[in-house]
Amino acid sequence: MRLVIARCSVDYVGRLKAHLPLATRLLLVKADGSVLVHSDGGSYKPLNWMSPPARLSVSTPDEVDVEVGVIEQWTVQSAKTDDRLIINIHEQLHDTSHELGQDPGLIKDGVEADLQRLLAEQIETLGAGFSLIRREYFTAIGPVDILARDASGGTVAIELKRRGDIDGVEQLTRYLELLNRDPLLAPVRGIFAAQQIKPQAKVLANDRGIDCVTLDYDAMRGVDDSESRLF
Repeated sequence: MRLVIARCSVDYVGRLKAHLPLATRLLLVKADGSVLVHSDGGSYKPLNWMSPPARLSVSTPDEVDVEVGVIEQWTVQSAKTDDRLIINIHEQLHDTSHELGQDPGLIKDGVEADLQRLLAEQIETLGAGFSLIRREYFTAIGPVDILARDASGGTVAIELKRRGDIDGVEQLTRYLELLNRDPLLAPVRGIFAAQQIKPQAKVLANDRGIDCVTLDYDAMRGVDDSESRLF
């Protein structure tokens, strides 16, 4: 991975057009060909990016760009479309490269794994008449946390998180689109279950026809003392 901190402006040209004016930013160039542009705010999301497969070429700017202070121009060309990410660098402050090696992938933390196990064992937490089909139901785009049937025999895909946000709803949406192509499972509805669910995620889930369920982890583990609660 190459990390470059530079004063630069960025233009995305293609199906969409977007412009980032001159500012100091972090440029990530990954081994898979992707290039991401980050600022010092906005959480983890890049301001703009080009997904792989893509090819990065570096060129000398023309006279017009030189006059406004450009010292180097990056063009990131998508291999599948005519989309391009054009980065005009005015000043390079830092440039390092690191070999990260093969990544083992995401391993769920203990609480999320426990939630999945407990909910599979206590599937009627989601409603009377629910029954488990299986945990980690594999699809072409990844495993659905739990696949179940409701009281009417309909298929239900359940995505579990400790803290539910918009990304989790988007993930479940992709699973539902794929599962509903299977005539043996369709129609498949979704449940987004978490200990805490952000308001924005609830709004998006409701718009997608996905139910939200807040899980009480302590109660599911049997360590919740209901008599000592204030409410």
